[in-house]
Formats: sequence, C-alpha cells, structure tokens
Amino acid sequence: MAFNHLPAAMHDALGPLSATPVTHSVPMATNHGPGRPPESGDSRPSPGTVLDRLTAGAGRAARITHTEHLPPRAGRHAVWPDRIRPEVINAIQLAGVDHPWAHQAAAAEHALDGESVVIATGTASGKSLAYLAPVLSTLLEGSEAPNGRGTTALYLSPTKALAADQRRAVKALAAPLGNSVRPAVYDGDTPVEEREWVRQYANYVLTNPDMLHRGILPAHPRWASFLRSLRYVVIDECHTYRGVFGSHVAQVLRRLRRTCARYGSDPVFLLASATAAEPASAAGRLTGLPVHEVADDASPRGEVVFALWEPPLTELHGEKGAPVRRTATAETADILTDLTLQAVRSVAFVRSRRGAELISVIAQERLAEVDRSLVRRVAAYRGGYLPEERRALERALHSGELLGLAATTALELGIDVSGLDAVVIAGYPGTRASLWQQAGRAGRAGQGALAILVARDDPLDTFLVHHPEALFQQPVESTVLDPDNPYVLAPHLCAAAAELPLTEDDLALFGPAVPGLLPQLVTAGLLRRRTTGWYWTRRERAADLADIRGEGGRPVQIVEAGTGRLLGTVDEAASHTAVHDGAVHLHQGRTYLVKHLDLADSVALVEEATPPYSTTARDTTAISVLETDTEIPWGGGRLCYGSVEVTNQVVSFLRRRLITGEVLGESKLDLPPRTLRTRAVWWTVTEDQLDAARVNPEQLGGALHAAEHASIGMLPLFATCDRRDIGGVSVPLHPDTLLPTVFVYDGHPGGAGFAERAFHTAREWLNATREAIASCECEAGCPSCIQSPKCGNGNEPLHKRAAVRLLGELLRSAPPQAEPAEPPDLPGPRTAEAGAEVTG
Repeated sequence: MAFNHLPAAMHDALGPLSATPVTHSVPMATNHGPGRPPESGDSRPSPGTVLDRLTAGAGRAARITHTEHLPPRAGRHAVWPDRIRPEVINAIQLAGVDHPWAHQAAAAEHALDGESVVIATGTASGKSLAYLAPVLSTLLEGSEAPNGRGTTALYLSPTKALAADQRRAVKALAAPLGNSVRPAVYDGDTPVEEREWVRQYANYVLTNPDMLHRGILPAHPRWASFLRSLRYVVIDECHTYRGVFGSHVAQVLRRLRRTCARYGSDPVFLLASATAAEPASAAGRLTGLPVHEVADDASPRGEVVFALWEPPLTELHGEKGAPVRRTATAETADILTDLTLQAVRSVAFVRSRRGAELISVIAQERLAEVDRSLVRRVAAYRGGYLPEERRALERALHSGELLGLAATTALELGIDVSGLDAVVIAGYPGTRASLWQQAGRAGRAGQGALAILVARDDPLDTFLVHHPEALFQQPVESTVLDPDNPYVLAPHLCAAAAELPLTEDDLALFGPAVPGLLPQLVTAGLLRRRTTGWYWTRRERAADLADIRGEGGRPVQIVEAGTGRLLGTVDEAASHTAVHDGAVHLHQGRTYLVKHLDLADSVALVEEATPPYSTTARDTTAISVLETDTEIPWGGGRLCYGSVEVTNQVVSFLRRRLITGEVLGESKLDLPPRTLRTRAVWWTVTEDQLDAARVNPEQLGGALHAAEHASIGMLPLFATCDRRDIGGVSVPLHPDTLLPTVFVYDGHPGGAGFAERAFHTAREWLNATREAIASCECEAGCPSCIQSPKCGNGNEPLHKRAAVRLLGELLRSAPPQAEPAEPPDLPGPRTAEAGAEVTG
C-alpha cells in the first residue's frame, strides 16, 4: 500500500465578518519620488496604533502570536559617477532626488565600467534609479548618433503590469531629455500597428521573457538595428526566476546573448532583486556571466510593525473529526474591511485568483452596511483581467481613489505604489523573499508601515506563526534553478538552431549537458547535423516547443457550452485537477461548472452556475527509483537523492461548502494515469529504528504518511518552491528500497532543483517537520499539521504521535550535514509523458 500527497490550491471558505466603523480620516501619502526621504509632520497614525485598533474587537488580540518591531534606519548618501551625463543628473534632481544612496552610485559605477551587476537591496530602496541612471545616460549619448539610435536598452519584467509601471516611471523621469529617450512596451497587449514603430525607433524596449522567447528572438532579423546597438539588458525582480520557470528564462537569456553576438553587440546585464542569499551566484546562473553584487542597502526605512496572526478555531469539524480554523480568506477580508474604515491605504495579497475575488466581494458587502460610498474604494486585482481593466486599477491605486485592494502576486512585483500604509498577506507566500517583497509594498514613501501575515490552516503557516525566529532571524533563501535540466535545455537548443544554426562554438554557452543532448535531438528528428553545425529543418515554430511558464503540452481551452465563447485556457498538466468533470471554475468573478473535459480535443465545456461549494481534486501516486545518484547513512536508514518515475492519477474530487469548508461529498473520476520522470529525495528506516521509536506495524503506515504530508508542507521554508512544485509518496515496504520509505519529488519533468535542496538541508528540514507536528495543539492530526486536502487516500491512515517518534529517532542518527550530490546522468528526451499535476 502506498500513501501519496500532491498538495492542492486552498479553496478558501468565508466566515462572518465584524466591521466596526472608525470615524477619523487619514490623509493620503505623498509620493516622494525614488529614494527621497519622507517629509516631516505626517499626521497619519503609527503602524502600532493601526494594529491596536485592529485588535480592539472581542477575541482579536489573542489572534496575534507575535509582533516584530523593526526600527527606522537612516540613509547614506553618495554622489553619482562623473560619467553620468549632467542632463540625466538634472532630470533626476527635478524628480526630487538630490543625491543617490550609496548602493545606487555603486551599481551605476559597475554598469558604466561594462560589468554586469545585481542590485539586491530591500523594497523601495531605489533599485530602479540605480540602473536607470547609467541606462538613460548611455541612451542620451546614443541619440546623438546619425541614426538617432546609437545605443539601445532592453528591459525584462516577469509581469505586464510591472513593465507598464516602469514605462510610466521612465517616461516621467526622462521627460526633460526630450525625444532622446523613447521608451515603449512590447508585449502581447501592444497593438499590431505600434509594433513596427517599436522595432524601428524605440531605444528602451520594455517586455517580458515570454515575448523575448516567442516574439523577438525568432524574428531577430526584424530587430537587427535594435540588437546591433544593444548596450544594456535590465532584468527586474530577478529573484522570481526560480525553479523550472527560472531555468527556462536562463536559456532564453543565453539565446539572446548568442543572437546579440551575431550582430556584434555584447550587452551588460543589470539585475534588480529583492534581498536574497548569494545574489551574485544566482544572477550568474541566470545569465551565464560573472556578475558583481551590490547588497549593502543604504536607503532609509521607516518603522515597520510586522504581526503574525492566527485565525481562531471554529466549532466546526473537518475530515476525521479534526478541528477547523477560520479561513485566512475570511480573516483577511475582515482585516481589509476594518483598514478601509480607518482610511488606511492597504493591499491584501492572496495566493489564488478566486481568493482575491472573494475577499474583494465580501469586503464590499460589509462596507456597504456601514457606508455605501466606501464600496467603490475596494477592488480586486489579479491576472486574467483585460489590459484596460488592469491599467484602470493601477491608476486608481496610484491616485488614492482605491483604499483597499485584494491582489494576487500580479501586483507584488515591484509596481511603485507609493503611500500604502498596510499590507495583509493571506497565507505564507512560499519564501521569505516573497514575504518581504509583499510586506515592502507598504511604507514605500518612507513612512512607517504595518504588515500582517495571516496564517492558513496548514503545517508551514502554523509553524511560522509560532516560530517567529524562522521568519525574522533567518536569511532569505537561495534561488534554486537548473538551466542544465535536459527537459528545459532541449527545446531551447531547437529554438536556438531555428534562429541561427548551432555551431561547435555555441555549445559552451548553453552548458555542459549540450554534447550529450544534441545526438538525442538528431535521433528524434528535431535537429539535422551537417558539417557546419546543427539545423532546425521542421516547418513548425521551434519556439513553440518550450512553454516557459507551464508544463508543455497543448493548452486546454475552456469554452462556454451554450455560446461557444472561449473563456480562457489552462495548462495541459493542470487540466486533470483544475477542469475535470464537475470542477468549479471561476472566471472574471463568474462561477462555472465543468460539464465535460474532452482530453482528445483539449477542450473543457463549462456552464455558468452558482454552486454553494468549491471543488478539490484528489489523486493517487506510485513511484519507482530509476537511479540513485548519492546516498548517506542515517543510522541503519539512508538519505538518498536521484531520479524517479512517478505515475499519478486523479481519482476523485471533494465538494466543500463555501461558508464553512465542510466536506459535502466525494465524487469518483475516470481519468487516465500520467507519468513523470523527475528528481527526488527519499529516506528509509530500518526495523531497529522502528523498534527504537516504538512504532509497531499497525502504526507504521500512518507514521510514514503523516511525516510525508508534513515534510512537503515544510519544504518551502528551505527551498524556494511552492507546495505546487512538489509531491510525495510514502510506502511501508517499497519494492526498490525493500524498506519503509518516504519520497518527496519535484513536480516538473527532469526536476527543478527543489528535491536537491531538500537533500542538502535534510536535517534542518525534517527537524522543523517534527517540531511542526509535535507543537500542533490538536489531538490526532488536523490540516495545521498532518492532514492534506489533496490526499488521494482520504488522509488514511495517519498517526501523529508515531510520526513524531519516528522523525525523532531518524534525526538522532542524522549526520550534521548532507554531502554534495554527484552530477546526474542525462535522462532520455521527453516523449509523450505529461507532468504530474502538482497544485498548491
């Protein structure tokens, strides 16, 4: 018998809200411009005062498990390098910045020296100005060339919203320079009639990795004049390029460097990152170049009050009679309502689109009960909106027309929303880097800020709100990515060959795995070997082989059955869990039921409906060991890392009542299994270790199963992954190890680096897992420690106390630190395999 876990997106339930009107008003914040210190005499209440008002209600104070006070910090000024054109310095001064912070000047110096540099400082520390000063100065010089475009710069952002915001900022900053700087956005929203102008005349093009991959590089001859003059490539929010997505972007950047060399340019890379561990190393892996590091933040910071908030237990009972907490969505909607009534400008970050919509709707309903004029002051912001809808919301937030916004991470990434007073984070976002990135949206004008992390009912969130040292006394994580993953590398080699034939001289650029992979691509008929190199000879677009944000495969179209209207698409890998028969699907605030998923035609037919429930898919998983790369004795047991094959099948789905989260029923599904070759970490225990832990055969399955669930929940604390990125299996007797075994694997073909990170941090990771289970106040297990809503075995069996004893015995035998893993052998090329769906 095998017990598996592939975590699923939380379907937030709503509870009753209590809104207490506050009659005072707070003036809107002043936008001080990049790097400008706050003005004195600000009459807004302090963050502590705002928090005291929030916790004044009955039972509210008990929900705060910890409050961290970060004192204000003074700034350190410097002077701009003398090579920055005086016109640019004058434009910066007109924007309100008389002198740069020391880290801004240092980064500009590297850029002017032709050295790639990563600026890894805190939110609102002026990273944009640090790279814009040398970029604008160079563009100004290039404008004096005979063709008016002697130099160009390319800006890459992970989201369209951030690129649009940066274009506004650049246009405003460069206004005194006249037509010398011509910024333009080039993305999927750019009208066709404007694209030719961008290619021929813009000298600062703002785009995203997707458009670079699919639109610019395959059409590089049309961009020849731009690429020939390319001096700088700016990569904003580079810490977001992690895992499989980051590995894809790393290969897109290598293709860009190769194409630039074809046109005689060698651009300098300027990267901006949230505070991160080893930023220069991560930036080097991303770009393939040596990168200098500027990480000493010299900007000032206002007081920050950071509260950890745990929703209370309700009188409801969940699966197996487990206690149920009020949802993070309900608590966040409550807090956002109260902050709006206090006229405190706030953003609530939510992990799911559905959650953002629900928080916005419920806050509007509660506000209408107090003052109908406040309803329009709260809105939702998420991906999936039309471009004009996104832009209107961004303008409203900039102007102060909106007081409260429920947003997904589409707004997290760097948009300069000055003047926010508070941020509410509904559930730990997966990494400390993202947590501080989201918290940093408040106080961007230099004033004090309030941040609140509202815990979800899962092991990691529960652990963090009771172990604040894990958040406030630990450095942020290292960025994990693996550009040499053959499942990532292979399609980019094909795309590169389609852009320009690959030669022997190109191989080193794409990494050490290339020589072993090219013959496989030739055998598969994807490339043709000739004396001069490797050529793409097929009629289809090679760039379409790589879906840099998804799992590949043909996207499933979501179609309204009655009208034939296309509502959207979902990745093929996500279709089995997101749009199975009977699934609830939310689009633009409207709810639909999936009537039928047609896998052959990649279409999900839906009908509008208003079911009183959400749905959660459940699946079962089997795993086999293909190769063990490295193993370490843990007493009689072993800690291992290597390649595995996972077979996953969605078997049913749960219906949960929206208001309470109560399980209404389970329906069986008939979907085909899917296989995935990936990387995993696993550990085994011996009979002697089981005896020492007092785990008998009747308890063994439940102990392993509980440890597996909790360890998956805790891994995001040690690797820059989301629960959607990983899966797990536990087996009382595995046929390959011949021992009781727990596996945790990357949910992406070829791996994503998360299991490897788990292997290297196994002692700390499993110790935190044991602590999370042991410290939970429940009697026999609950969603806060060992239960999973996605468990295909219905959370049976689980044994909380036996899991604590088993992990304790295993850790007593653990060495202080894992040894480095050996380089993995290359698996064969991916054929018809589909990635197992891993949802958060």
